[in-house]
Amino acid sequence: MIQNNKVRLDKWLWSVRIYKSRTIAIDACKMGRVKVNDITQKPSFLLSPNDTVTVKKNGFNLQFIVLQIIEKRVSATIAVTCYSDITPSEELNKYKDWFIGKSGAEIRGKGEGRPTKKDRREMDEFKDNYLKDFESFDEI
Repeated sequence: MIQNNKVRLDKWLWSVRIYKSRTIAIDACKMGRVKVNDITQKPSFLLSPNDTVTVKKNGFNLQFIVLQIIEKRVSATIAVTCYSDITPSEELNKYKDWFIGKSGAEIRGKGEGRPTKKDRREMDEFKDNYLKDFESFDEI
């Protein structure tokens, strides 16, 4: 229950969809990956509005200001209104820098088997040309 407009830290992290499950949120708190106002807190810490929550998740340091206290999981569109994302732009760009140039594996038709040496060279040449074209957009 919400007491004096406060809610458990793990419950809030789960309800605003920062973590997929409450168990994962609890484990993150126990491992010291969640801080409230720059202090590592236990999952049972009572969170209140205007607290700053820092989360280390998947190699990124995310920062949020609590705007609204909720204790039940809501849709993503409602969850976004419960916090303000104040993650620094360098941290947001870290994901973009990591993601550029990464693509999924090549898809081959069923029964075609492994690519031959010639097929591999053609795929590598295509990728090199694609990345050159992509890099030329940065210069414009």
